[in-house]
Amino acid sequence: MSGLFIKKNGIKKISLMWLISGLLFCSQAFALTLSEAKQQGRVGETLSGYLAPLKQDPESVALTVKINDARKQQYTQVARDNNVSTEDVAKLAGQKLVARAGKGEYVRGINGQWLQK
Repeated sequence: MSGLFIKKNGIKKISLMWLISGLLFCSQAFALTLSEAKQQGRVGETLSGYLAPLKQDPESVALTVKINDARKQQYTQVARDNNVSTEDVAKLAGQKLVARAGKGEYVRGINGQWLQK
């Protein structure tokens, strides 16, 4: 399905690699905090391409906002470069991030429920 999405919307492989690299860089900027938050079940990945807090404590919410702001900037740039919507880029990234979530981390399924991998 993602292959069809890529062909249909004209996103080049290099742009996707740039996006994924950027997401990894974004995550590395907060690596310990983001990793800890995921391992502790405080935040989880969603199919929308953005993190969501599972716990509403100030640290989890603040981390979620920081990461999501950085992701949105990256999604917007990739969307502009490829003449597609930011939402389409975010959804494609969300599919990849959910699929790559580590063991024990939480992801929100298509039914809206949180699942622990």
